[in-house]
Amino acid sequence: MLEKFKAAASYIQDITELKPTVGIILGTGLGGLVKEIEIQHEIAYGDIPHFPVSTVKGHSGKLIFGNLGGKSVVAMQGRFHYYEGYSLQEVTFPVRVMKFLGIKNLFVSNASGGVNKAFEIGEIMILNDHIDLFPGNPLIGKNYEELGPRFPDMSEPYSHLLIEKAKEIASKHNIKISQGVYAGLTGPTLETPAEYRYVHSIGADAVGMSTVPEVIVARHMDIPCFAISIITDLGVPGKIQKVTHQEVIQVAAKQEPKMTLIMKELISSI
Repeated sequence: MLEKFKAAASYIQDITELKPTVGIILGTGLGGLVKEIEIQHEIAYGDIPHFPVSTVKGHSGKLIFGNLGGKSVVAMQGRFHYYEGYSLQEVTFPVRVMKFLGIKNLFVSNASGGVNKAFEIGEIMILNDHIDLFPGNPLIGKNYEELGPRFPDMSEPYSHLLIEKAKEIASKHNIKISQGVYAGLTGPTLETPAEYRYVHSIGADAVGMSTVPEVIVARHMDIPCFAISIITDLGVPGKIQKVTHQEVIQVAAKQEPKMTLIMKELISSI
């Protein structure tokens, strides 16, 4: 695997001289941040050695290189999910490659279901912790000391410093935000009412099908992380309704400009 990470990074470095310091992973319906990037190069996932290919509607499948907020960035326009049939190691492969490209911080966005009774559809939630409910861990298997320790600390999965800066930016622009715990499940089914109650009972405020594996791998490599979620549906008793993937995309897209503003200014501030 280590050689595969290096081969993918080497291929990319032969195409672009840009050395990104910030990695960005864009979630379902949240690809609009790319419009803010002064793009220098675009590389299709399918062209990169050993790279998975996204199969989900709303995920374009390109690495975007350019400048955002005065910083050199690499953005994943489309991510990979365990439910697509990939292993957790494959899901997190791009984060490993980003490390070899030189990123110092990782920014992640996602769409999720809210289980906090105070939440409404369209709520913007900054992740301050997570609960890993995936059937495994991307770090299972051989550990490469070149990447990180066998037993990485997870006492600060999401950077306290970045969270505080994001709160200041949101306040400056009168953007309502919440903070909360994100539970990561496999999908692809949306949760049953009983599963929503279970997730809430163990301490989560929102539930989704991504983010947790990527953050685990980033923290294994000592990369500070910031993640933001848009609540696209509710798993709260009395508010649960049938929801489609298209509706999730629509809600995410509506709130995206606010998320984009926070992310852009936050990246500029670091």
